[in-house]
Amino acid sequence: MTNSLNGKRLYVDVHILQTVPPSCVNRDDTGSPKTAVYGGATRARVSSQCWKKAMRDMFKEIFPPEDLGIRTKRIVGMVAEEIRKLGGGDDSEAMAEKILKTAGLTIKSIEKGTAALFFMSYAQAAALAELALTDPDTISEKPSKEAQKKAQEALQQSPGIDIALFGRMVADAPNLNTDACAQVAHSISTHKVSNEYDYFTAVDDLAPEDSVGAGHIGTVEYNSSTLYRYATVAVHDLYMHLGEDTVKAVSGFVRAFVCSMPTGKQNTFANRTLPDAVMVTLRDDQPINLVGAFERPVQAGRNNDQGYISASAKAFIEHAKRSYEDWLGQPICSLVTGELLSELAEPMSFKDLLSSLEEETKQRLGDVK
Repeated sequence: MTNSLNGKRLYVDVHILQTVPPSCVNRDDTGSPKTAVYGGATRARVSSQCWKKAMRDMFKEIFPPEDLGIRTKRIVGMVAEEIRKLGGGDDSEAMAEKILKTAGLTIKSIEKGTAALFFMSYAQAAALAELALTDPDTISEKPSKEAQKKAQEALQQSPGIDIALFGRMVADAPNLNTDACAQVAHSISTHKVSNEYDYFTAVDDLAPEDSVGAGHIGTVEYNSSTLYRYATVAVHDLYMHLGEDTVKAVSGFVRAFVCSMPTGKQNTFANRTLPDAVMVTLRDDQPINLVGAFERPVQAGRNNDQGYISASAKAFIEHAKRSYEDWLGQPICSLVTGELLSELAEPMSFKDLLSSLEEETKQRLGDVK
């Protein structure tokens, strides 16, 4: 990630330790909980895509709709709606289709839209709509290069907060790509796991009284784990997209990453927990994923009766201190919620952590402008 703010950088790293009870948060193609081998041991895993979807869902509670994007194939209808808001008539869909093609997108039909999902903000849809109504060249059968340039610029400016954070890839028109300003790691357990099976039966409520046996029999695979979760935001890059909205975007990103939970099998397991400990750091050199703390699987403690969270916190603290001492030095700021990580910073409530993060980000962002 690079920037043009006087060559200075600012990264926000988020480290989370979170215990999840028996659950199947993220399934593979066979229905089994996803796993990964790390340090020679099988770990529980939740993919980055899975948790980013949960975060995007929570963004709807944090940010107003106009600040966000929509991921859909049906972008013709989205632009057509904006054209109608601006006074467009019955040909709104046709106008929307034409200007999207002018921008370089392949439209299969007005109803089907694009062949692949497209990430577009409401502001970008509105910009295209205004362009279609004010510049006839952008919706002509053979638009000029200047018209194509205008349409592409409308699709590149004013990205939603989620588009700026997570990026946009357009195979048909690479010049419409948006580089992600955030990275979310696959969450893995700090210890080795073995998947288990829940054998269950269901009774047919209308079965005859002399009926023997269950109406349905099945199994559900699950595991439980203490997860290490990590994400980072390149604040300097985000500022290039969002300007003054950068601080609220960073705060909202951290809040969503900390508090969200993927919905896989949630009705079966009711597994929604909150983290046991959170550390947010600001760095001006590079982001640091501290997963190396768990390359050697954490042990549950004497007689396996002490759980994994305390041992995980201890391993994390030791690894963080070694990494700071041996390699890149201390972060310019560390914020912690949870007594487990009190050796790395003074613990505070999560609400206070977000407030402090906003103040620190605002101050540091002023330094890199």
